[in-house]
Amino acid sequence: MIFSDDPGLQPILFGLFLSIYLVTVIGNLLIILAVSSDSHLHTPMYLFLCNLSLVDICFISTTVPNIVNIQTHSKEIIYVSCLMQRSFFVVFGCMDGMLLTVMAYDRFVAIFHPLHYSLIMSPCLCVSLVSLSLLVSLVDSQAHNLMALQIIYFKDVAISNFFCEPAQLLNLACFNPFINNRVIYFVVATFGLFSLSGIFFSYYKIVFSILRIPSSGGRHKAFSTCGSHLSVVCLFYGTDVGVYLGSAVSHCPRNTAVDSLMYTVVTPMLNPLIYSLGNKDIERSVRRLYSRAL
Repeated sequence: MIFSDDPGLQPILFGLFLSIYLVTVIGNLLIILAVSSDSHLHTPMYLFLCNLSLVDICFISTTVPNIVNIQTHSKEIIYVSCLMQRSFFVVFGCMDGMLLTVMAYDRFVAIFHPLHYSLIMSPCLCVSLVSLSLLVSLVDSQAHNLMALQIIYFKDVAISNFFCEPAQLLNLACFNPFINNRVIYFVVATFGLFSLSGIFFSYYKIVFSILRIPSSGGRHKAFSTCGSHLSVVCLFYGTDVGVYLGSAVSHCPRNTAVDSLMYTVVTPMLNPLIYSLGNKDIERSVRRLYSRAL
């Protein structure tokens, strides 16, 4: 296991990652069930939240440490398996970023055009935005794969990580570090520039719109509707960009693996907590589900 060579720690790591995975899956499933079972939550905001929860489940399912590998002390990821895992990783990772952008646009419309919100955010537009996010993610994944196949010529190199980290894969390419770093920066730019631009533009408009509200109570209420989304955006992009920039200056596999845990494992686990804590609608719907189960 890349995190520790001590056999005595393997059962602890096994239990830790299994617990994180179960908490993530259960937390996101609760959000999906709560929104699906409550007709009052059938709104664009919660539709996008459901899709984000589903993507988070798929995302962590492609990156969580392989339990069999931990038990057998295997440290290798086969090249073909690595490319397949990398494809799913990029699809779900990009989908996560695209949905966060769509959710920022939804908050922009809700605050900037409250009277026309239902008309603008029609069911047809919501489905189209989710479909477009998926299409962009698939195209982005294929573009990354084509780029990786062009610069990586090895077939029998074992990657020392708990999953096929794209940044580490590029560091193993048969080019000098300067070119690898340039490619890593290009990957980060193509992955996040479009999404971050949309998020920044939406919140730029939101902030100026909120500042025009005369009452402090109205401003606080408007800001509170964006707090959870902003927290998730900072957590997702902050850890993601940090890993890629860190890999450009450090080629230590152990450091890369530990840093990768933040946005591949910890972030999907925290997302349902961030969106559910303080959200009275979600809490009320979850309590109803619990009472029905009893």
